Amino acid sequence: MHIEYDRENDTAYVSLVAHIADGAAVRQIPVEGVGADAEVFLDVDASGRLIGIEVIGAGGALPVEVLEQSSSTG
Repeated sequence: MHIEYDRENDTAYVSLVAHIADGAAVRQIPVEGVGADAEVFLDVDASGRLIGIEVIGAGGALPVEVLEQSSSTG
């Protein structure tokens, strides 16, 4: 598992597999009920396996410790 956080855009991506190839996420499933200012999407591959989680508004949705330990961009 790997977490990347873009501070400038306040978005985070949690990769649940070692490498996600371009186009591997064939479906995004929105998740409701995660913070008022956050949007969360589950990325699923063609086999229906969860491969990643995208968090928009990550600063308000994820614990500070998670963001501090992530790889940062922006």
